[in-house]
Amino acid sequence: MNEDKLFELLFYCLPAAITAVTVYGVFNNFMKNDENKRRFALLRQNRQDSLPLKLQAYERMTLFLERIDPAKILIRVAPISDKKEDYANYVVAQIDQEFEHNLTQQIYMSDECWGVVVTAKNATVQLLRKYAAQAEVTDADNLREAVIKGSFDNPSPSTAALAYIRNEVRDLI
Repeated sequence: MNEDKLFELLFYCLPAAITAVTVYGVFNNFMKNDENKRRFALLRQNRQDSLPLKLQAYERMTLFLERIDPAKILIRVAPISDKKEDYANYVVAQIDQEFEHNLTQQIYMSDECWGVVVTAKNATVQLLRKYAAQAEVTDADNLREAVIKGSFDNPSPSTAALAYIRNEVRDLI
């Protein structure tokens, strides 16, 4: 008789245990799904909040690249003396100052894009130094002329970097 009671008790408890395991599984699944929904909503909100900052960084770097374009910076920055080396060093200092002013923008940009910007800056500095080292260039005004004439024939380093930024922003939006 004890065995019958035990068997009967097991017969009643087994469906309750199966129901409890099923409810636990469904509830656990529901909680994971709800947590994933919250995480997705938070991620989407963070993206909405950070998009304007990213776009502002790309805008600032676009402005930087436009400002350091050799033809544009030489028109904007007047020579401080007749020596071509002094003028080249002054223009390079202006580029470095502009770059340092925008250094913090790299946290909002991709590593590849930031690398392209840095490469364009360094190439612009090298271009200015290359023209300043030429023997035909005798003074600051000749340096300005040579660089501006050279920019008509060859695209500036900023051009490629600007194209890269445009593509990245297009992908971002």
